[in-house]
Amino acid sequence: MRWYPFHNPDWVTSLFPGCIWHKSRSEKKVYLTFDDGPQPDATAYVLELLDSYGMKATFFCVGDNVIKHPDLYDSILNGGHQTGNHTQHHLNSWKTNNKQYIKNVKLAESSIKSKLFRPPYGKLGLSTYNSLKN
Repeated sequence: MRWYPFHNPDWVTSLFPGCIWHKSRSEKKVYLTFDDGPQPDATAYVLELLDSYGMKATFFCVGDNVIKHPDLYDSILNGGHQTGNHTQHHLNSWKTNNKQYIKNVKLAESSIKSKLFRPPYGKLGLSTYNSLKN
């Protein structure tokens, strides 16, 4: 089992200025996010459940899945939810050439119209981050 810290140390977050690490901790709010979709079974179920409670969420989508399931992607948007880029093929930044990774993120942008980005596996190298923010 891997152990993950409850929050990132300040020195890590200082290397990535402009990134959102958390929302206000003084407000009692929950922000729901989902990764890796849209997937037919899971996404349809989650959308239905969210709708039954009148809740909204952010879906970080994989570009390849958006291409495979455009109706589900449209359902996310039509339901008033937000979307974000989760790369075209769910690549791990730490195991992928920087140029290839950036190309993959840019390819996903053609399907996912959002300024939000969440790296798969929560991993993003500093040089990749600096290339993407430009």
